[in-house]
Amino acid sequence: MSADRILLTNDDGVDAAGLRALYDALAEEYAVTVVAPADDQSSVGRRLSDDVAVDDHGLGYVVDGTPVDCVVAGLDELVPDADVVVAGCNEGANLGAYTLGRSGTVSAAVEAAFFGVPAVATSMYVPGGDDWWKRSFESADFAHAARATEFLVDGAVDAGVFERADYLNVNAPIADEERAPLRVTTPSTWYGMRAERNGDGRVGFSDPIWDLMNDGDLPDPVGADRRAVVDGEVSVSPLSVPHAAEPDAGLDKLVDAYEAAVRS
Repeated sequence: MSADRILLTNDDGVDAAGLRALYDALAEEYAVTVVAPADDQSSVGRRLSDDVAVDDHGLGYVVDGTPVDCVVAGLDELVPDADVVVAGCNEGANLGAYTLGRSGTVSAAVEAAFFGVPAVATSMYVPGGDDWWKRSFESADFAHAARATEFLVDGAVDAGVFERADYLNVNAPIADEERAPLRVTTPSTWYGMRAERNGDGRVGFSDPIWDLMNDGDLPDPVGADRRAVVDGEVSVSPLSVPHAAEPDAGLDKLVDAYEAAVRS
């Protein structure tokens, strides 16, 4: 198949600089329709609403809901002729296997895959301390992400990539004067989430990986998604939708034992 029409969404909201950067890059060659949340929906995962308010927007539609709401509404009603879904560009990375299910950006791509529509989820790694999210960004900051996304949409569909992968998870460094190379990666499997009581009846959570990334002291080898962005590369992970069944998990004997116990 070839791609002509793109449904563009995100989880940072319809007015986010990252979405506009991708729109401007993709609209030069494709018919792009935005179907994006009205406000920030970061880290909502695959949350789906019962129904949503939809309003016209200068770039398409604005949805009072989640990224998954946007994809379902978009592909089944608003833009049913979309050939590809692009989600992003997210302000902040979506790296590591354990983070992917939390991400609204990645969840939009996963939802598209269930529709049988190829998808690209694009995010930008922002180094810094605990207040990194307070930074303001302009379209130029997303140049690496936009260039890679446009290239992948141009080539991956015709190259048959989506005959083997359901979606691509792309993470790029903040743009500088150099062109960032593209590296095929796998999501890191290193897991380091921590929980600690804070003394007032609550438990706080932290993830040490971000400090490790800031220091360049990663547990990940070359070929892992986090290593790529720290090394100044654009990471692209070809992924499949989750929850694949494992037919030989050793459950058959347990099922037989359960049935025997129920009958006895």
